[in-house]
Amino acid sequence: MIEEPFPEPEKESDESVEGGPSSADSATQVLDALRRGGLWLLREFVETVIPAVAIALLINLFLAQATQVLGQSMEPTLHNYQRVVVEKVTYRFFHGPERGDVVVIDLPDRSDDMLIKRVIGLPGETLEVRDGVVLIDGQELDEPWLVNRGGGNYGPTTIPPLHVFVMGDNRSASNDSRNFGAVPIDKIVGHAWFSYWPLEHIGFVD
Repeated sequence: MIEEPFPEPEKESDESVEGGPSSADSATQVLDALRRGGLWLLREFVETVIPAVAIALLINLFLAQATQVLGQSMEPTLHNYQRVVVEKVTYRFFHGPERGDVVVIDLPDRSDDMLIKRVIGLPGETLEVRDGVVLIDGQELDEPWLVNRGGGNYGPTTIPPLHVFVMGDNRSASNDSRNFGAVPIDKIVGHAWFSYWPLEHIGFVD
């Protein structure tokens, strides 16, 4: 009887090792993908977020900002928690504050919050308050805006150059120039221009 030779054991194929990616290659690819993703996010941040923030800061610094009325000193014109847009262009590039303008002022040595008041007296004028009536250079001031008269007598006082005299429309409940004096014009942040909240008070500020 002829013995058939034992078949030689088949060699295991190592194609999967030679032909497919190794674990080291896979890790490198993952790191490359993460690196590309990180660079993409960084690029998006630099190209989108930073310019948007810069534009918002420039608008807030030079053009306009939103602020909230706190307190009752400007009633009946403005109310507590009412929100308004303060425009900064007019006083910076065109002309100074005018009588009747509602302005936002920043007096860090007098108050932690910015104040919103109405310009009543202008540089060089002599102002006096008698029995709730404002006198400018001895003449009664015509106030077409709504006013809650009140408070004690004041003055006379002469307003210095580059200053304005401000008062709240709610005269008996207002911390204004009768308390802290005339305001330097460079302390005026801007002109309270437009009320946008609440909706029932939406419109231009008079």
